[in-house]
Parts: sequence; C-alpha cells; structure tokens
Amino acid sequence: MNATELVDYISIILKIIVGISILNVWLIRPTKATKWRGGAAKTILEEFMVYGLSKQFCYFIGFLKVTLAVILLASIQFEDITMTGSIGLAVLLLGSISMHLKVGDKFIKSFPALLFLVLNLAITLISIT
Repeated sequence: MNATELVDYISIILKIIVGISILNVWLIRPTKATKWRGGAAKTILEEFMVYGLSKQFCYFIGFLKVTLAVILLASIQFEDITMTGSIGLAVLLLGSISMHLKVGDKFIKSFPALLFLVLNLAITLISIT
C-alpha cells in the first residue's frame, strides 16, 4: 500500500466515523440522556431549549445534520460532494460549540462537537490535497 492509498483509507474511515456518529445522535439517540447535552437537558429538544432556540430550529438543524452526514457517507463513492458534507458539518459543529459556550457549559460538554469539527477539517484537508 502506498501513501496515497493510506490517505484514501484514512479519509474513508473518518467519513464513516463522523457520518455514522451524527446519524446516531440525531436518529437513534435524540431522546436519550447523555453527559454531552447542554445544560441539564436530557434530550436534543431540551438541549435546544436550554440554548434559547426553538423546536422548529432544532428540527431544521437536525435535518441539516442528517442530510450532511448522508452526503459525507455518500462522498465515499462520490468524491465530488466531500466538501459539501465536511464543511457543512464543520460550520454546524462550530455553532454547537458556540451554544455550549453561550450557556456556560463545562468544556467536556463541547468535546464531541470539537472532536467532530477537527475530524471534518481533516476530511476537508485530505480532500483538497
């Protein structure tokens, strides 16, 4: 295996990790409590309420995150759409981090968003090289 193939495999692995994780949060675990939720929220909807955001905005962001996660996964086969998925998710993850900061959450609650932001930036960098 040469270096180019290795980088391609790393990109695929990162896309799978990010894509599946986002889908897990929004489609499988939206009503489950985790230690990562903002404030004392137990669900995603409650978390958006903690941030002072509406139910409709929660659904809109959920739609965007699910769509971008699917795009990111599809980009394994269709490389041309990688930037749409990775940069789109990176922007939304910056928003997530800013909401945690807005309500004064401890850093640990922002960690998953920060981690996935970094992974998306890595996917973007790999894609442009």
